[in-house]
Amino acid sequence: MLSSRIVKPLLQISYILLVLGTFCATLLSCVALLSQAVRTSPNRSWNKNFNALVIGASYIALLIASIVYCLKRTLAVRLRLSRFSRRKHKIITRGDVPDSVHKYITAEYARTCLIAHQSQPTDAFHEGWGKPGSQYEGVRFRRALLDTIPKIDSLAHLVIPTHPSLKPHARMIHHFRFILPLLPSNEDELTPLHYYDSIIQLATISHREPTEEEFELGMDSADAIIQALNECRLEMLEGSSTQLNPGSEET
Repeated sequence: MLSSRIVKPLLQISYILLVLGTFCATLLSCVALLSQAVRTSPNRSWNKNFNALVIGASYIALLIASIVYCLKRTLAVRLRLSRFSRRKHKIITRGDVPDSVHKYITAEYARTCLIAHQSQPTDAFHEGWGKPGSQYEGVRFRRALLDTIPKIDSLAHLVIPTHPSLKPHARMIHHFRFILPLLPSNEDELTPLHYYDSIIQLATISHREPTEEEFELGMDSADAIIQALNECRLEMLEGSSTQLNPGSEET
């Protein structure tokens, strides 16, 4: 669609062309009728040519009527626009209206506010989103889970510089297989990466949206992985600093 900056000039130009076209057509018809009146008159001149007089008077009357109509429309529009107040709106106080009217307006305003407050959704639930009023309000579970992948991948490259690059459709358990020994495991020998892989698979290929419980499990697993990688990175930094200290003392 064309923008208003283009449409407005086009409308103005088309209106001007329409007016000019109408004026030219009317003028040409007047000239044609007058020339015909002259050719059909007995003396073939303007003198004592009643038909030419009638035609000229008709077009003069048409011109006057058109001017009067345009002026009338212009004045009517200006009068309507002048009725709109240019002053700033003033807040109505108790002294501006009778007490009964003021009480009625106050009661209606309070009733409207109460209805608007009671009409706000409190138990609304949209699949894949946090509930209103909860800690996850406005959070889309699928997007939040997928956003944790680049964070974990960047930390994995800091701990293991030769870590493979992330592929679009790679399983998390396969992509992060080199950090499996760094992660804690439970009694079932399952690490946070196993749970994280399952939740990410659900968020990636499943048609249904993740539930709040699945979202919490995925985020807890991601936090556990990030914490383990941060601890490994700190140990690496401490080890490198202790290796540098003896060398500095010998020098």
